[in-house]
Amino acid sequence: MSLISPLDNTKECADGRKEILTLLSGIELVNSIVALLSIDFHALESDVKKEQQLRQKLGNSQAESILIQSLQNGLALEFERSDSTRRLRLVLSELLFISSQIHELQRGQEFYLKQSDLFDNKVYVEEICDVICIALAELPAVLSIQDVVETLLHVKHGPEIICWVVANSPDCFREVCTSLIANGERQEEDNVGGRIRMQALSMLCQMNPVHALAIRAKCVELCRMPALAITLSLDHAGRTLGADAEGDMVAFVSGLLLGNDQQVRNWFALFVRNGQKRKWESHTALQLLREELLRRLQTIILFSLDSQLPDSCVVQASALLRLYCALRGIAGIKFQEDEVSLIVQLLTSHPPPACWSSLCFPGTVEEAYFESASGVTASFGEMLLLMAIHFHSNQLSAICELVCSTLGMKVPIRPNNMTRMKQIFTQEIFTEQVVTSHAVKVPVTANLNANIPGFLPVHCIHQLLKSRAFTKHRVPIKDWIYRQICSSVPPLHPVLPALVEVYVNSILVPSPKAPQEHTNRPMSEDEIRRVFQNSVFGAQFDSKKQRFTMTAAILAVEMDVEELPVAVGSPSLTSQLLLLYYLLLYEDVRLANTHSYIQAGRKVKSYSTEFLSELPIKYLLQQAQKDQQSYAGLFSPLLRLLAMHFPHLSLVDDWLEEETAMTMESHRDSAPIAETTIIEAFSHMQSCPSRTGRLLRQLLAMPATDVWPFAETIIKFFKSTLDDKVPRYIQEHDVFLKI
Repeated sequence: MSLISPLDNTKECADGRKEILTLLSGIELVNSIVALLSIDFHALESDVKKEQQLRQKLGNSQAESILIQSLQNGLALEFERSDSTRRLRLVLSELLFISSQIHELQRGQEFYLKQSDLFDNKVYVEEICDVICIALAELPAVLSIQDVVETLLHVKHGPEIICWVVANSPDCFREVCTSLIANGERQEEDNVGGRIRMQALSMLCQMNPVHALAIRAKCVELCRMPALAITLSLDHAGRTLGADAEGDMVAFVSGLLLGNDQQVRNWFALFVRNGQKRKWESHTALQLLREELLRRLQTIILFSLDSQLPDSCVVQASALLRLYCALRGIAGIKFQEDEVSLIVQLLTSHPPPACWSSLCFPGTVEEAYFESASGVTASFGEMLLLMAIHFHSNQLSAICELVCSTLGMKVPIRPNNMTRMKQIFTQEIFTEQVVTSHAVKVPVTANLNANIPGFLPVHCIHQLLKSRAFTKHRVPIKDWIYRQICSSVPPLHPVLPALVEVYVNSILVPSPKAPQEHTNRPMSEDEIRRVFQNSVFGAQFDSKKQRFTMTAAILAVEMDVEELPVAVGSPSLTSQLLLLYYLLLYEDVRLANTHSYIQAGRKVKSYSTEFLSELPIKYLLQQAQKDQQSYAGLFSPLLRLLAMHFPHLSLVDDWLEEETAMTMESHRDSAPIAETTIIEAFSHMQSCPSRTGRLLRQLLAMPATDVWPFAETIIKFFKSTLDDKVPRYIQEHDVFLKI
């Protein structure tokens, strides 16, 4: 202050400065700091460099020092009797010697804690802190605050001194904390050094609580010091108790175990496993965490009067149960009796408007209640229904996968431990008949596509079809499958092709355990036509509408059932491709089992050749080929069936000329073509074939959907095309193959 020139040169200012300096000069601590600042730091820096070079040699002793030439008394007594310059040299010499001893330690050796007369005495701590702070400020070229802090961990009162140093250099707070964490152990409670390091960081965060969560995040980022992360979370929850009664403890620990970072998950799980081995240490961070979670469980249970969980506690209870599940399944924690008792009480509580399901550990609330709050389209009801189906099929491994995917964690589940749960599912809650009757009443998923996650009704129906539950209990499933196919959109959901396959097998291949008449009903031609009526080819079906209705009526009479029309909206390309796959697969399986049908005297529905010829098979396959990414699971089997049953629609020439056709389509003539133009051009094939050829080239350049309305008109002239006077290039034109 005395060296700074004042801006105010008035007499009053000068008198005020003189008075302040007089007061400060009477304080011993101020005089001590002034004396430390008056040292020749240039000479000191040179000696410190020499001392560092000396300490780099192995086997050096404390007596060999450049900073202190001769030591007459003990270090503490010498420090007390020396002037400021020698005090500074004594402290630096001791720090550099301790640092050299740390570097000489072999890996695996116990933590080195230096016994020092100087640092062990509490009375000298304040003066030592002043010396270190001034040395760091005046000698930045030779002394690093990170190295000094790391060395101070090996002396008594080290954490307190570190806090003093950082308090005098607040801009280095984050830098020092990061260094301490990076040099820490992965499991810091395993040794004395780890506990001292954690104590130092805890004191720093208590000194600067605003940065506590940032330090916790650094622990997670570096996968170091998990106990510190838990301690900081508990301290944060205690500080925010008034504003936020829950804090972020549950969310933080859940994120460690359920996050996407496998390294973080393994790191924290190892901490939990190691923490359980120290049962006698009640002060460990893991035990404190368990006590905090137990306290929160008790609080929720206290609010649950007569096992009725209030609405305000549902989300917290669900998150807490999910965390307990992660601790048990991923970290392998062993629950104590009081924890088990409270968890069971919470699982059997009833939140509004319905009860918890104690079958899935995080507690699945009634689907309508949970879906309205979360916005999830996949229903928990379907998940439980699918679990019941797996129990009936004795597919315990599938249940384990279902539970793990629902919880979002890989939990080891032993199939041998699910015997009692299987009995509850199959005999008390979801009998097979209840499952099948409920499944057909579940609404289909609107706009079903591959982007919808979770377990959907289609998963349940697929599994029930595989187990032949519908045919066993005579539950009709055709209408449900038909509605779901009509409600599908691209990209194709991966379960739909498999659903079609098991549905076809349930119709044509009777189960050996059931009578042959116990089979599902196939889709009628009228139902399939309705899907195509709203497409670009619908006009061809509308022209035969009367005949379709009569055919459907005859079929209904023959089957002695009442056909109820199923409402069909605007079908997508996905639904048309799925129905095409159904037809081709149906005919393929029917032809493969014809011999067995004849032997058994069984009549099986077959789709007429005329009906199949009316479908735009070639066009649908081309559309699937153009967008194979959306129809990856359907294009290959479709192509295989098409090559087997309709080889003329899968010629090699079509594949080779497809790129040429697309090029022609991009440069096609924009002039519109009317039906009268086609009639006039084909009427003069013999006399003016060039006119017909020009028209055919225009038709070839048009998309197939634009050519299809003229197909019936063109076919009328097929017989005239075979005339001897018609040129061969007209007779063999690709337009006829295109339609």
